[in-house]
Amino acid sequence: MRNKVILVTGGARRIGKAISEELLKAGARVFIHHNNSAAEADSVRKIYKNAEIIRADLSRNGEAKRLVDAVAATAGKIDGLINNAAIYFKSPFGKVTEEQWDRLFSLNLKAAFFCAQQAAKYMRNGGCIVNIGDTGGLSPWPSYLPYSLTKAGVIAMTKGLAKALAPDIRVNCINPGPVLLPDDISEQDREQAIGNTLLKREGRATDIAVMVRFLLEKGEYMTGSVVNVDGGRSIR
Repeated sequence: MRNKVILVTGGARRIGKAISEELLKAGARVFIHHNNSAAEADSVRKIYKNAEIIRADLSRNGEAKRLVDAVAATAGKIDGLINNAAIYFKSPFGKVTEEQWDRLFSLNLKAAFFCAQQAAKYMRNGGCIVNIGDTGGLSPWPSYLPYSLTKAGVIAMTKGLAKALAPDIRVNCINPGPVLLPDDISEQDREQAIGNTLLKREGRATDIAVMVRFLLEKGEYMTGSVVNVDGGRSIR
């Protein structure tokens, strides 16, 4: 990973922060993207000299291209892209608004696609894209249906990009299970989410980060793969 240039979208908080730190510790030059998390991003940069911070509102048209172009202009190349930026909120079927739909799709799926499309132009000598999906993309949740559909799209996008960018660029997807559950989740929903796993416990952000590093560093014969890091939830 040393001297590799990696862009992590949504890389300042939660799972994104764990991914950024894992890659920074491995020696990569990591561009930590954020929108409204400047303080969190700066706290990472204070620890790691190989961290750089870049801001963009990926829900806006043209911002994905601008973000990727800015990274390439600074570093001269891009070796890896981690499409992690996403939003998540309850939107039960029957009460979904068009505004909610557009917010979820513009960031979770549209931005990821255009980041990948632009980053591929700068990848040389075997680049790698890792998309962060969700087990909800495999078995959609009625109370989070638009969100689940965005993640189903991410999974399909991964397979399509793997075909479109082969053999030079590998594209894979990680589906986390219950990892860093929201603070405002009800105790009943928390127990249900954990109870639906085979391991009967919540995952750690580092579980996802380690798999990202593996796909970048060791998964040389993997592309179009969808890896479930979910405590067995996807086979329940």
